[in-house]
Amino acid sequence: MHRGGGHAANLARVGHTPAAPGPTQLAGALRKAGVPDVDAAPRRRAEYSSDASNYRVVPEVVAFPRHTDEIVAALGVCRELGVPLVPRGGGTSIAGNALSTGLVLDLSRHLNRVVEVDPEARTAVAEPGAVLDDISAAGAPYGLRFGPDPSTHARATIGGSIGNNACGARALRYGRTADNVVALDVVTGTGVRFTARRYGRDDVPGDGAPRRSCWPPSAA
Repeated sequence: MHRGGGHAANLARVGHTPAAPGPTQLAGALRKAGVPDVDAAPRRRAEYSSDASNYRVVPEVVAFPRHTDEIVAALGVCRELGVPLVPRGGGTSIAGNALSTGLVLDLSRHLNRVVEVDPEARTAVAEPGAVLDDISAAGAPYGLRFGPDPSTHARATIGGSIGNNACGARALRYGRTADNVVALDVVTGTGVRFTARRYGRDDVPGDGAPRRSCWPPSAA
């Protein structure tokens, strides 16, 4: 055996990555950036370590943004510190989609409103934490409902449904969630914010596909 400790140590130093911030440091950075409702308590982190899947992943911090600007601010902190970020709605995913080792953004506590319903256009504007049943309830006085009907409709949020492209028993008639989205207010991982809009098949020359008779909500 030969001694290669010095060379190995040099390689280790070259490949070293900074340690991830702990819960206290991350929570402090979020508050400083303008995200006041954060929780790094062990109990809260344990509560958000699971969803409807069999996975268990304990996050460093859980935050509850009250405005889109706070989402953008949280994303900036995580990008700067190299912390994973996952938005969470109702936690109904059976694939662990609502879990993170870094920051979990619970959008269901504050960003859960159905902002408006346009009965003539058959559209709704909803925040990402709005529950599907609440969207259907807002449209019910006009004879409208959210078309895709996953089994977790009483708890699942529109944001999570868009992320999973959720569907249900009525999907054959109304399509999946992606088929029912008109526009999205999007923030990319690099912090760019833009509106992704559906322009419809009417813009496609020669398209004779039938139009769906359903209510397509948009998520803001």
